[in-house]
Amino acid sequence: MALLRTRNFTLLFTGQGVSRLGDGLYVAVVSWLAWSLTHTVGAVAVVTIAANAPTFAVTLVGASFADRYDRRRLMIGTDLARGVLVGVAALLLALGLLHFAVLVAFAAVLAAIGAPFAPARDALVARIAPAGSLVTANGLLQVSFRSAFFVGPLLLAPLLAIASMPVVLTLDALTFAVSAVTLTAMHVPPASPARTRPGLRDDLGAGLAVLRRELDVLVVIATFVLALAAASGFLTVGLIALVGQKLGGHAGQYGLLLGIAGVAEVFGALVIARLHLRNLARIAVLAWVLLGAFRFPLGLATSSVLAVGLLAVTGFASALTDIPLIALVQQKIPDRHLAKALGLWEAGIAGAIAIAPVIATTIIDTFGVSTGFMLSGAALIVIGLVAALALNRTMGRATVPSAAGGHVRANPSGLPRVPPAPSLDALHAQRGAGFPARDCHPAAAPAVRTAAGLPG
Repeated sequence: MALLRTRNFTLLFTGQGVSRLGDGLYVAVVSWLAWSLTHTVGAVAVVTIAANAPTFAVTLVGASFADRYDRRRLMIGTDLARGVLVGVAALLLALGLLHFAVLVAFAAVLAAIGAPFAPARDALVARIAPAGSLVTANGLLQVSFRSAFFVGPLLLAPLLAIASMPVVLTLDALTFAVSAVTLTAMHVPPASPARTRPGLRDDLGAGLAVLRRELDVLVVIATFVLALAAASGFLTVGLIALVGQKLGGHAGQYGLLLGIAGVAEVFGALVIARLHLRNLARIAVLAWVLLGAFRFPLGLATSSVLAVGLLAVTGFASALTDIPLIALVQQKIPDRHLAKALGLWEAGIAGAIAIAPVIATTIIDTFGVSTGFMLSGAALIVIGLVAALALNRTMGRATVPSAAGGHVRANPSGLPRVPPAPSLDALHAQRGAGFPARDCHPAAAPAVRTAAGLPG
């Protein structure tokens, strides 16, 4: 694809793919360390919460910094800080000083440092990809991210066969260095500086005001977070219960089902990257209806073959829920507020993931595995349909009668319309025609951006 032949996008694609490989390895390492240090399942849960709670708490603040300062430099700084922190953890482990309390603190600090990274990265995509290629760009990046994150945990066993856990942690630290090097090699002109840099409170307030004008974006983000809370716990707690109670209780089956879902997500992202999608908001919310329709009968599956087929479809559908969402946000939200909109989505994801296992466990304990999956699927269908209806009302409100008798898009801000700025690639192409290359990009026009959110 043409995007993979552009320097900036290729550097981002490669560097973040390596970084996500390290993220997948890190999740497996930290979970295993929590178990090996305590031999209790509760300890694994505590570390998981420690690794997600800071993301929920501080992402919006970090995203505000990403909007007010140079995003690429912020990403490099967070990469270097996290690499050093993981390297220190490797040293403490080698010296026998990495106790459980230290591990929990380490996971929390690492998450807090990395909170602004994903919103800054997704906002940066809008500056290096042409406006008409945002779906393709995000689809390709998700192929890289999902593949790498899927492979990362699989590397733990072979690595431990030839090296120690401190060495594995050191390798994880090096993936942050690779990301920082590729970001350093990118040449991204800075956004036009604001006349005055607002304070944190003013910046968050201004970002919220922009989001309130883009009701379709808010609907899509809210739908994603609610649906994730209803769905993701059934891929962890629920799937384990399904395998244990109905499919024979073999650990290999659980790994196979998770693997199939992961491969289907990668395939879905690859397919979406080749499509020219319209009505991104509707696609993003109706994808949850498709996912729910195939999640509904999963609890009734009595064979691994049927479960594999259902999970393959739901995995494919999951790619339709976030790639259009990210592209929608990048198209509709002004560059100066883009990271905050994406940060709101990321914070919602962290919160949903934190409570989803509790929701799934409560439902399964109360109604059983089969009914639990049916309720989860039904909830996704209802959430998606209600969101689609809400979008219809929102878009109806956003149109006004025109003097010619038709309807035109309303301008809720009351400000004059500004045509979209050309992409960087188009500007560079104009050099031969006598036009100077300028420091502008699609994100420079408020009319071209949308609100939303990662994706390790």
